[in-house]
Amino acid sequence: MILVDSSVWIDYFKGTTNKQTDYLDNTLGSEEIGIGDLILTEVLQGFRLDKDFKQARSLLSGLTSYDLLGTEMAHISANNFRQLRKRGITVRKTADVIIASFCIQKNIPLLFTDKDFQPFVKHMGLIDASI
Repeated sequence: MILVDSSVWIDYFKGTTNKQTDYLDNTLGSEEIGIGDLILTEVLQGFRLDKDFKQARSLLSGLTSYDLLGTEMAHISANNFRQLRKRGITVRKTADVIIASFCIQKNIPLLFTDKDFQPFVKHMGLIDASI
């Protein structure tokens, strides 16, 4: 099981080729792939054409879906943000803090291209699925 971040899905749907999209392409159908509710929102809101939106929604609805936030995860995410800030690192997007914290808590590797996840890998034990 891996969770795939919106940064990879967006590249994948745009046809961008990189290490992460190649990994995703090779993994689809052979390994369980998860998506979080926040990630699903980020990906689907980017489609301009209805046909592209419907096609992506159909593909993504076949994945294991997770609700990434609740009261407990809110506390964990806030603490993780604070721990990084104490090290002089400020993560730009709250959604990334929530996604990383969920993956750390559930021990689920994350496939991403967004550099904001790197401090979670380096300092907090987030598993980079592409390594």
